[in-house]
Amino acid sequence: MKQKVFVFFPDGVGLRNFAFTNFKEVGERMGFDIYYWNNTVFSLKDNLGFNEVKIESHKIHPLTPLYARAKKHIELNVSQRKFKDTVYETYKFPFNYKGLVNSIKTLFIRLLIGLNNSEKGLVMVRKKIEKLERQTSKYAYCKRQLLEHKPSLVFCTTQRATQSISALLAAKDLDIPTVVFVYSWDNVPKAMQVADADYYIVWSELMKSEILKYYSFVKEEQVFVTGTPQFVPHYDDQLLQTREEFLKEYKLDINKKYICFSGDDETTSPLDQYYLEDLAIAVRNLNTKEYNLGIIYRKCPVDFTDRYGEVIEEYSDIIKILDPIWKQVGEQWNEVLPTKEDFKMLYNVCEHSEFVTNVCSSTVFDFVLHNKPCIYYNYEQPQLKKGIRDIGQNYKYVHFRSMPSDKAVVFCTDKKELEGQVKLILDGSLTNLDEGKKWFEIVAGKNSAQASLKTWEAIKEILE
Repeated sequence: MKQKVFVFFPDGVGLRNFAFTNFKEVGERMGFDIYYWNNTVFSLKDNLGFNEVKIESHKIHPLTPLYARAKKHIELNVSQRKFKDTVYETYKFPFNYKGLVNSIKTLFIRLLIGLNNSEKGLVMVRKKIEKLERQTSKYAYCKRQLLEHKPSLVFCTTQRATQSISALLAAKDLDIPTVVFVYSWDNVPKAMQVADADYYIVWSELMKSEILKYYSFVKEEQVFVTGTPQFVPHYDDQLLQTREEFLKEYKLDINKKYICFSGDDETTSPLDQYYLEDLAIAVRNLNTKEYNLGIIYRKCPVDFTDRYGEVIEEYSDIIKILDPIWKQVGEQWNEVLPTKEDFKMLYNVCEHSEFVTNVCSSTVFDFVLHNKPCIYYNYEQPQLKKGIRDIGQNYKYVHFRSMPSDKAVVFCTDKKELEGQVKLILDGSLTNLDEGKKWFEIVAGKNSAQASLKTWEAIKEILE
């Protein structure tokens, strides 16, 4: 008899990894009966023809987000004291005092932090969140669904959504094993662990060591290393277009060589448009020296600002926009959902660009898989003023300490050097590929091409 697995989407961030890759196909080949337990607005049944159990009840306890925010602050405070490292302070978002309601919420959160600011307090807050969520109608609703469908295991596609807590608690209370996938390479040190589970699936040995380091209640046998499906499409040669096909489809100039500028969200890089302008100026200068270059601007899918507009207009002869093929189905950042078509676009942007530039983005790894270098901008813009976040703090984050050396990317530390670095990369005299590939293996593991298979093998081992 086939074992039924619920692949649980508490929000849309896991769709790209577990609905649009080969994940379902691999699981079915291994004999699993796969149902998508879907808490998102995207219908997997209507759009993809998948077996789907829709979660229609979405209300979490009104206090849960406040306790979750306090929990994150306490975790970061504990890490700061435990590891004697001030970097954890930079992971905190400022409190909101705009308006009476926000002020009351903030005071409540700060009171919770003050009363529970220890490892013992963390346990208390975690238990309180579970108690609150067990009181919700969503918990009862999810429990009824589990009793009706009787899955052998629930696999949660992200650990960072409060919408997942009640559903996973319902599964645990019914003795159904729960597994959670740690979604992103920076999530563990940033205290992004919202959902607790019986087992954890991570990208690499590095992330496994981090889980065990930061969460003493997790034992080694509970953590499985599989890689991430995020990069699996880059190994699919069927996505490849010829250069001519790609340039024609997106109305690009066949006589130009293109550099990709991969945009960031406003929080990470609030002055990102000026780095695009710096690159455009460098390209314009090089084009006077017998180069024929253009820029592909691929925005961050969850950036809703118009901050790049003036720069794109000013350099419209150089910059061509290739927006990610994502669909906005709601107002929140996690309601901007990827499409399968975007895999093909990203694959070919990587394949047919000379290299990529950005501020600290994981697209360095996408391009490394296509043997393309990456420049990270690491200098302040003159527009920086009080109240605007300096991008320099990004590179001090814990996940950037995983670099095997400072040559894992090409760092541009002065805009005056940018043109020269672009020229050296184009001429083949400057690259980060050797160290970049080592870095990718450290972060994403040695099995990135087989991540879907390794994930199902881990699920099979857990069930056995």
